[in-house]
Amino acid sequence: MLLGILFGLVNLAVAETGLNGWLRYARLPSAETLHSELPVHVLVLNSTETSPVYTAGSEVAQGIGSIFGKKCSVGYSSGYIPPDNATVIVGTIKQYASSGGLINGIPELEADGFWLNISGSEVQILGQNERGTLYGAFEYLSLLAQGNTSQIAYASNPDAPIRWINQWDNLQGGGTHGSVERGYGGPSIFFENGTVKSNLTRAAQYARLLASIGINAVVVNNVNANESMLTAPIMDGLKRIADVFRPYGVQLGISLYFASPQALGELDTFDPLDGAVIEWWHNRTDQIYKRIPDFAGYLVKANSEGQPGPLTYNRTLAEGANLFARALQPYGGVVMFRAFVYDSQNLNESYWKDDRANAAVQFFNGLDGQFEDNVVIQVKYGPIDFQVREPTSPLFAHLQQTSSAIELEITQEYLGQQCHLVYLPPLWKTVLDFDMRVDSQPSLVRGIVSGQRFNRTLGGYAGVANVGTNQTWLGSHLAMSNLYAFGRLAWNPRLDPASILQDWIRLTFNSDPTVLDTITSMSMESWPTYENYTGNLGIQTLTDILYAHYGPNPASQDNNPWGQWTRADANSIGMDRTVWNGTGFAGQYPPQVAVMYENISTTPDDLLLWFHHVPYTQHLQSGQTVIQHFYDAHYAGAANAQTFPSRWATLKSKIDDQRYEEVLFRLTYQAGHSIVWRDAINNFYFNLSNVPDQAGRVENHPYRIEAESMDLSGYTPYTVSPWNVASGGVAVVTTSNTTVGTASTTLSSITSGTYDVAVNYFDMAIGRSHWQVYLNDQLIGQWIGDSDLTLGHSPSNYIDGHSATRITFPGIQIQKGDVLKIAGTPDGIEPAPLDYISILPEGVVD
Repeated sequence: MLLGILFGLVNLAVAETGLNGWLRYARLPSAETLHSELPVHVLVLNSTETSPVYTAGSEVAQGIGSIFGKKCSVGYSSGYIPPDNATVIVGTIKQYASSGGLINGIPELEADGFWLNISGSEVQILGQNERGTLYGAFEYLSLLAQGNTSQIAYASNPDAPIRWINQWDNLQGGGTHGSVERGYGGPSIFFENGTVKSNLTRAAQYARLLASIGINAVVVNNVNANESMLTAPIMDGLKRIADVFRPYGVQLGISLYFASPQALGELDTFDPLDGAVIEWWHNRTDQIYKRIPDFAGYLVKANSEGQPGPLTYNRTLAEGANLFARALQPYGGVVMFRAFVYDSQNLNESYWKDDRANAAVQFFNGLDGQFEDNVVIQVKYGPIDFQVREPTSPLFAHLQQTSSAIELEITQEYLGQQCHLVYLPPLWKTVLDFDMRVDSQPSLVRGIVSGQRFNRTLGGYAGVANVGTNQTWLGSHLAMSNLYAFGRLAWNPRLDPASILQDWIRLTFNSDPTVLDTITSMSMESWPTYENYTGNLGIQTLTDILYAHYGPNPASQDNNPWGQWTRADANSIGMDRTVWNGTGFAGQYPPQVAVMYENISTTPDDLLLWFHHVPYTQHLQSGQTVIQHFYDAHYAGAANAQTFPSRWATLKSKIDDQRYEEVLFRLTYQAGHSIVWRDAINNFYFNLSNVPDQAGRVENHPYRIEAESMDLSGYTPYTVSPWNVASGGVAVVTTSNTTVGTASTTLSSITSGTYDVAVNYFDMAIGRSHWQVYLNDQLIGQWIGDSDLTLGHSPSNYIDGHSATRITFPGIQIQKGDVLKIAGTPDGIEPAPLDYISILPEGVVD
């Protein structure tokens, strides 16, 4: 069955849907040249069909056959047989040695490590354990798939033992399909109809992808967990998921609802120190391990965002975590206890010293050393919530006697939701390479979470991935680079993001120099580009935190209890987090770091507004004022996003049509939405501060024609909220849900020539309106609103920054005096909303 799945994946690769990700095993142009140099036999030592070693042998044979068109025979043996011809030996070090193989010169390996020797006629892929063998096989195939047949031999060991994926899948919520919170790639691959899916083929395919990048466990359900996960039918289903994971060395874990004993009606309390509660959790854990002997452990979110936890009973977080740790200890299981703990009900922006960023250190203060050894504190990379830039969480420096793991969000919740290209590893590296200077000694975060800095045995990396049933897994082909890179960095956080990216490009697309250079340059620019047109100087992402976490809405950050405040007013902006005058957050860092952030002159510009409340006219280290930097950065970011579609277009003949068109669609959308972002943020702060843009760009758009100023029939003006997401604060909507609206204008002030016609409109999730553009009654373009379905971002039922978008019709010949008309046909209760039209000379963006 396993071989059937593997070879089936090869056939699917022809369609180039993205299902195979970086495991395409595409035929190399140099295949014929290299054909004779490759092994012809694969010898698999001492394995069963469900073991990772067996999988490793199958993968090697499949990969060589697909990449080079060379069939390899596969043999299985309990003893080592010296090869007559070039052979790949696949097994563990122990299996190899016990069957007569020589291990002299092979360095000692750590758990999950491997030895790869391609320097002789016998290729050796030997793991410290069975999972390590599989990792070595994928490493070998990665080299071959990139055309690397170098004669090399080396050992590779993981940086940390915890390399987990967190899925936020729900048993229900997506109709018959299980939904995925913050998932932009479709419904759950694990759940449907309130239970585990009967067909788990996609779960097996996912495990294969993850194993190829060294991921060793997946938590399959949402951190906002459901107590039903611990019922017998669901646990039986979880066993089936674990069974399809096992051949790939991927263990299964689950998120827990802390109050499960009470929620299931089996106890009247969930107090972690109550004897009956303790016994209940021990019994439930025993039941899980009877079904899943290699169960990885529990992920727990407690006392945050309305979730119950130990604080409900005035117990400490350590007492809560230890409840589960002791139940898992007999089996070697791990508790991943999230540090995302804060009390929004008691945060008040009017109190100058209130600060959500302080919460993690405050809640864990005094608890270091009180956790059981199998507890790992899972800490978000920044103290708020996966923003476009945050300082490193100071909690890492406070956990010296307790293992910790860094939580990174692969799914782009606040960062464009896979509709905007944002390659995340450069962001992650700012945190992983940050030096906490604990006790004035080098204390890089990557050394802390690996356990090396404080001599801990556990620790590592947790990535929130949230894949779905979309064949591209994350909904976007280019976003898959983030999943790939997470695994690579979890294995070795010293790797360079650009080098990881280029490996991924070669494996996912091809090694054509233009493909490599184009995708590398766009991806490496993407994070600073997105930061520029969303939120910069450490002010956070400036998205709508009260609704979809997607489009622009800076006003939503303040005047609420969620604590992602900017404290912006007419004169000043930023959070004062100093010790001497602010919330004291800077003082949570070790002294050498604290003094840097305490002083405005030594705080990096890119975090200025995170740590300091300053006037808009405050000069940065660059010499610019804060407000002028905002204006310039937002224009620069949106301008660079405009280049992405044309740069991608240079690859048209170098990438298969399906993936080429799907990526182009997203990059074109991003270019339009970046202008929505640019204007929404600049207009907001211009109107708040009343400080003009020195370049005269903000609220000055000479190429725009506002829809509300056109001749309207069946359309009527509509005041948009928030006002800054519509040009002039006003759009037009049809007068009824059955009326076709038209907006027309005579182009009397234009010079005859060739123009791009851009239309900004609102694509709501409550209908599929139809728009048509006419020039002198001749149709020049039309479209149906469906971007929320096509793109997969969080949909919006409103006329707002989430639904705002743009479509452009290039190269239109226009004569002075021509009449431009747009007809909008509503659908359902979506009233075909229009914002404005731009008549753009070549090379101009407005």
